[in-house]
Amino acid sequence: MLTRREFVVGAVAAGVILRTQTVFAKPSQPMTQVNFEVPPGACDCHTHIHGDPAQFPFFAGRVYTPEMALPEEMARLHKALHIQRVVIVTPSVYGVDNSATLWGIKARGNDGRGVAVISDKTPDSELDALGQAGIRGIRLNLKTVGITDPAVAVQMFQASAERMKKRNWHIQLFASMEMIQAIKAQLTASPVPLVFDHFAGAEPEKSVEQPGFAGILDLVRAGKAYVKISIPEGPRHDYSGFIPLAKALIAANPDRILWGTNWPHPNSMPPAGRKPTEVTPLYQVDDGLVLNLLPVWAPDPAVRKKILVDNPARLYGF
Repeated sequence: MLTRREFVVGAVAAGVILRTQTVFAKPSQPMTQVNFEVPPGACDCHTHIHGDPAQFPFFAGRVYTPEMALPEEMARLHKALHIQRVVIVTPSVYGVDNSATLWGIKARGNDGRGVAVISDKTPDSELDALGQAGIRGIRLNLKTVGITDPAVAVQMFQASAERMKKRNWHIQLFASMEMIQAIKAQLTASPVPLVFDHFAGAEPEKSVEQPGFAGILDLVRAGKAYVKISIPEGPRHDYSGFIPLAKALIAANPDRILWGTNWPHPNSMPPAGRKPTEVTPLYQVDDGLVLNLLPVWAPDPAVRKKILVDNPARLYGF
């Protein structure tokens, strides 16, 4: 069976004119209406943009290939969710090319910020340009690329922190809780703010007693780290496992909690046998239903305002 990408390529070769966005990219849109008052200035702190590969080529060493997800589709999502601001994070499929992220930020104007991916070879002049375009931090993705050696992680982190402290940028870390625990001493001594993706890797099936979660709470409580209470991977039949995790993190320090959709919900772990260059369909997630979990996690509107408005404004400079 043809993938949508193969269908598009074949149709173009046959001389058929297609609108690529309509045929190829189908990121999810909310099906459930938001059931609480979202405060003005609310921010979705974790999204990605996947541009047309002809304009924004993917990194040759990627481990998966996502479908497209465009700025206008993201704008439609946020209109439905009553979300004004957005933070766009460069996904691993682009390596250290942040062009698609910058494109997405530009489309949102003053309401857009970004988190870039760089290497030790990225010159300061490029960091200057990224900052002017709305980048406010860098992402170290240890999980998707399979870095499991704490010594390697420490080296990467410390080198990045040394560069970021001159810019007042933060470091966003996508890593397992085991890795975070292994390098906790270095993270505690960080000269720049830290941000942990996706509940800092905590698994909802294991609740607050799981190994490593207490260490995350320590870092949050001390103000050393922010945590994005953004749900990873695809749709779930039961989100109740996130309740104790979210409540514990918020109780530890509501000034260090961020919220995000993880739209367009890429599947970075494609099925066995699928080549990295084959398109893996995006997960279909009802982000309206997911946003409606926030009042369960944070019943106090004042706390929700911190999570949705105040904390992102402080960290990302809105």
